[in-house]
Amino acid sequence: MSKSADREEWEVPHQPRKGSGSAWLMLVAAAVVILALIGLTQPMILRSHKAAERTEAISNAKQVGLALLEFDQEFGSFPDETTRELVLAKKETELDLSGVSSNAMLRQLVAYGVRSEDIFYCEHRVLPTHRPDNRMGKGQALAAGEVGFAYVVGLNSSSNPELPVLCASMIPETLQFDFSSLQQRAVVLRVDNTAKVLRIREEDGMVTYGGGELMLDTNNGLWPDGYVIDLRHPERP
Repeated sequence: MSKSADREEWEVPHQPRKGSGSAWLMLVAAAVVILALIGLTQPMILRSHKAAERTEAISNAKQVGLALLEFDQEFGSFPDETTRELVLAKKETELDLSGVSSNAMLRQLVAYGVRSEDIFYCEHRVLPTHRPDNRMGKGQALAAGEVGFAYVVGLNSSSNPELPVLCASMIPETLQFDFSSLQQRAVVLRVDNTAKVLRIREEDGMVTYGGGELMLDTNNGLWPDGYVIDLRHPERP
């Protein structure tokens, strides 16, 4: 057999590599599936996170409510300007209890004996809030940004049990609730220490009570005659 024949018999002609194109397509398909799964699960994760924020706000509001009731038993009212001097006279504290914000009002509870700032926190996108550092010294307790609740001044445990004491999350310096926080719901602690989750009207940021009356309206039959709603907002960080 000639050498040329040998080469024709044993030389294998060059063939293109198989599978490289299909492997690339499989990688692309896998990436598409992963991105699709991320797109499907992300809204679920966000909803779960927001639900957790609302649950935390409810739990913290109830704990603040217990502290308010204990404070009322001692001083005859929930914290306001009239109880400030009573607290200073009865409790040795270096805390500055001056001011008109909800931070200042609720700081009286810290002076009275509350040992953790955590209960005053709730998520608030407008301020925004940040988690308290639990530094309780002078100039540190309930610093700006560590309180997320607005606070209604002038109430006590003998007030109408349906009246709101703590409200979250509210647009500063208004009677409107922030539609972007707490899964588009308002969290309201009442005088009787029950926490309610109320729907926010998207058109005006207001919430309704019972038979459809506006909660923060002195003509809804819940508020005392002649009462002017005195709502204190948290301090901006």
